[in-house]
Amino acid sequence: MKKAYLPDTATARHEAILTARELLAEAIKDGKPDVPDAFVIMDEGGRTVDVVPLAAVFPKHMKK
Repeated sequence: MKKAYLPDTATARHEAILTARELLAEAIKDGKPDVPDAFVIMDEGGRTVDVVPLAAVFPKHMKK
């Protein structure tokens, strides 16, 4: 599990989206069938403040 300490939730969400795109691109390129369902953004106390599903980075025509 990768941890990053970022200044606010908006920045963390932006980084999660960028990382999700990279992760999915690598998985497709390498033929890996298993990727995480989402990135969980937590505060310093370990409480969940946001969740970014990997499906959030799919093109519109691929979303349900």
